[in-house]
Amino acid sequence: MEIGPVTTSAPPNDAPVILWFRRDLRLSDNPALSRAMSSGRPVVPVYIHDEGSQVRRSGAASLWWLDRSLRALAADLTDRGAPLILRRGNAEAKLRGLIAETGATTVVMNRLFEPDARERDAALAHDLKVEGIDCQGFNGTLLATPGTVLNGSGRPYRVFTPFLKALLATTTEPTLSPAPNRIVCPQGLASERLADWVLSPTQPDWSTGFEGVPGEAGAVAAFTAFLDEGLADYCDGRDIPARSATSRLSAHLHFGEISPWRVVIGARRAAHVGTVSADEVSKFVAELGWRDFSAHLLHAFPYMAERAFRPEFGTLPWRSDPGGLKAWQTGQTGFPIVDAGMRQLWTTGWMHNRVRMIVASFLVKDLLIDWREGEAWFRDTLVDADLASNVQNWQWVAGCGADAAPYFRIFNPVTQGQKFDADGRYVRRWVPELQAVPDRWLQAPWTAPDEVLLQAGIELGRDYPFPVVDHAAARLRALDALKTVSRPGS
Repeated sequence: MEIGPVTTSAPPNDAPVILWFRRDLRLSDNPALSRAMSSGRPVVPVYIHDEGSQVRRSGAASLWWLDRSLRALAADLTDRGAPLILRRGNAEAKLRGLIAETGATTVVMNRLFEPDARERDAALAHDLKVEGIDCQGFNGTLLATPGTVLNGSGRPYRVFTPFLKALLATTTEPTLSPAPNRIVCPQGLASERLADWVLSPTQPDWSTGFEGVPGEAGAVAAFTAFLDEGLADYCDGRDIPARSATSRLSAHLHFGEISPWRVVIGARRAAHVGTVSADEVSKFVAELGWRDFSAHLLHAFPYMAERAFRPEFGTLPWRSDPGGLKAWQTGQTGFPIVDAGMRQLWTTGWMHNRVRMIVASFLVKDLLIDWREGEAWFRDTLVDADLASNVQNWQWVAGCGADAAPYFRIFNPVTQGQKFDADGRYVRRWVPELQAVPDRWLQAPWTAPDEVLLQAGIELGRDYPFPVVDHAAARLRALDALKTVSRPGS
């Protein structure tokens, strides 16, 4: 069952509306908040840290971001006269408790579309409706609600390009709503202390190098900086990891600190006034469309969260290689561009998109390790870890997704590094032990003459590892394994 407005008897004029924040941690362009405010009744803003249901939990890095985003949201609400009520435990039980405390007859929320959360919310909405509670859900996180962009046969798209065309043709820009100046909230409601949730690491604190400013203000600042500095060179610059040409909005979008439509409208406006070209904006909007595509796919095919979209890949003989997996996780593979990406991830909680593809290809093709191992690691270490995007992107690289890269596409980590980090700025930042290796040898230091390594102060096997695999041999091994996959019609 989908969540939607239901008809109940008119509530008392003073019965408050519960506004259940989830991944919509903003006050502007928030459909659920707008509906709550339009009721003219007091509003109870609540965030429930769900620890008692089957909904998949966030990874450690995402919790760091969540902690700071909730602090920012609480401050923004306080400025408008309303506290953010915090509750921890089983989401249904905590929500019911708040309904009983406040006498609320209406609950509004922006919907979650991942399979587990969707099932939980649908069951809860049904039960509340039976009890006379009006439960309303809205789309506050995507350009289009999953299930609304369908092909001519009424089925979900499985290929991105026609999906994007249909998405752009069937959606219209909404009217953006400003944050309310004041929110009236009942007084005296109990709230837990965010500090007691210990969402951020302490002993040890491995988050000291994390980047980004969580919260709605941080999202707006990041988007403004991108419009000023990155969008004009987005088509080419987005592939160069040493440049600041990507939007860095992924975590802000995941936590709903900025709406995707505000981003699209802002980018289109920049093209309209001539500060950037229409081509740059089209490419950027397409990337936002890919984010929607991932969510729509997972909504239509929920099993993708656990296994390959293409069932024939269930026969692929993945390798068990704990040593190789550990080398990949810690940035010690001996391939500089791979190691730079994995170290950037561990240090900052984020990795450049081009490098994400390179490191993912290395894991599933060079090491022939199950894509789910990589998805799990990214889920725990990315501040922007998003189930739909994470699963879809890993399956794209592995060749087992809906609109996947051809199975025989295997990135060469050396040539990828040479092409996209030609001057070595990215590798030298994240793999400083190779600082003095000349550009010619930087992406494949094991090929450098002994005298070059000596002059650079590098002894392979001591200062930097030898490659954990021979790429040429690993490529052939991967192709042989992939050829064993039984394909439809074969």
